Amino acid sequence: MNPSPRAAFTATEWKLIQRLNTPAKVQRWLTEMPYNWERRGGTMRSFREVMKRNEAHCLEACVAAAVILEQHGYPPLLLDLESIDLLDHVIFVFQERGRWGSIARSRDIGLHGRKPVFRSLRDLVWSYFDPYIDMTGRIKGCGLTSLYDLGNYDWRFNARNMHKIEDHLRAMPHQKLKSSDRRYDYWHERYKKYKKRFPDRSPSYYPNRHQWML
Repeated sequence: MNPSPRAAFTATEWKLIQRLNTPAKVQRWLTEMPYNWERRGGTMRSFREVMKRNEAHCLEACVAAAVILEQHGYPPLLLDLESIDLLDHVIFVFQERGRWGSIARSRDIGLHGRKPVFRSLRDLVWSYFDPYIDMTGRIKGCGLTSLYDLGNYDWRFNARNMHKIEDHLRAMPHQKLKSSDRRYDYWHERYKKYKKRFPDRSPSYYPNRHQWML
């Protein structure tokens, strides 16, 4: 499939796309954007709706990143991180010089994007394992898809909630990720102690922070 033509975008949308011409710039834009807490019910907004409302949750941020970077030559690849508590996290993934990186938005700073330093998608997924652990979360698998797999479905400008994307992510195959219980228990205990002391903060004490793209 081909990216949408310039004429499909409003002047404001196109100006933003031209300004956000690298993954790092897109990540910064999303990090500074208010998080969509879905206080009025679940949403799944397109790039156009995210721009209108100036807020996004993880999947909405990925779709917005896909639309922007598609115009700069990046394929719209989404990676779903499957958790034991059914609270999955979705990231936009890209390659630069043969290395994988990601763009993401989350309530937790440790689940934002990663610099393109990973040799494989599996290594990229592992960089999220420790920060993913909260009271209930633990990554158990991952699945990669392209938004082009949705065919002619309008994921760029749709004015309606795009639940088809959510259904697609749930239905697609996921590769299982085997992990150490000892590793999980260590970070789980550390997280519980941290939140008891700082209930309103997001932990950033992880050793791989130098790989994060904030």
